[in-house]
Amino acid sequence: MNITSQSDYAIQLQSRDATREPTWVRYLLLALALILFLSVLILPLVLVFVEAFRQGIHVYANALIDPDTLSAVKLTLLTAAIAVPLNVVFGVAAAWAVAKFNFKGKSILTTLIDMPFSVSPVIAGLMLVLIFGTQGWLGEWLLDHDIKILYAPPAIIIATVFITVPFVARELIPLMQAQGSEEEEAAILLGASGWQTFWKITLPNIKWGLLYGVILCNARAMGEFGAVSVVSGHIRGETNTLPLHVEILYNEYSYSAAFAVASLLAFLAIITLIIKTWVELRQEKLNAQLQKSE
Repeated sequence: MNITSQSDYAIQLQSRDATREPTWVRYLLLALALILFLSVLILPLVLVFVEAFRQGIHVYANALIDPDTLSAVKLTLLTAAIAVPLNVVFGVAAAWAVAKFNFKGKSILTTLIDMPFSVSPVIAGLMLVLIFGTQGWLGEWLLDHDIKILYAPPAIIIATVFITVPFVARELIPLMQAQGSEEEEAAILLGASGWQTFWKITLPNIKWGLLYGVILCNARAMGEFGAVSVVSGHIRGETNTLPLHVEILYNEYSYSAAFAVASLLAFLAIITLIIKTWVELRQEKLNAQLQKSE
């Protein structure tokens, strides 16, 4: 081994040792991470179910079949059923435009997509009050035409759509940018139309990223509290979603009922996490297969 190779080998050993932490440091960091995970995530989740069943299965079942609870479930599902498809359409269209084309105002579009991340949900709700309230921009016109948006399901749906706008688009934009536009350009040169290119080339390539974005969007839509709380009016049995219903029950000292309804949201969160993990694994396998093929 010559001098050059010996020096290179010594540098490699030094760099490897520089990035290798002592054993006690690694175990300490692992223990801190485990404690944080258990105390912040697992313990509160367990407590929700413990408190929900504290007074027995009968009280738990009665809380779930209560008419106000069923109304909150229906409104939550209705809101998600409308908000998620709307954001899927917008997210796919916005991601396709940003990733595949260059146009004036592209940076403005990406900024608008990220706006719900930077604006507090409560502020978003107040914005809707300023637009649709009786003293708002459209309030007088809505009263004249007997159209009720604020303190009714339409306002809840609009608020949820606004809050969940970024999730699908932000999952697809980097994915589409990484894939490039060569396949779409080749399909168009071979005579495919724009719709054929989208359905046959673009959509199959983004299906797992799209599913991932839909899962996150749906989870946020069902669990949104701040913006919905401002525009709902808290009308029991009419404009309360599940998170708002939990708040009302808790404020009325109906703790078992509040935790019982909260357990529904926790159950939805667990299902969402399982599906999210499955999608991530499928996406990793797909990426590994693409790397092998290259």
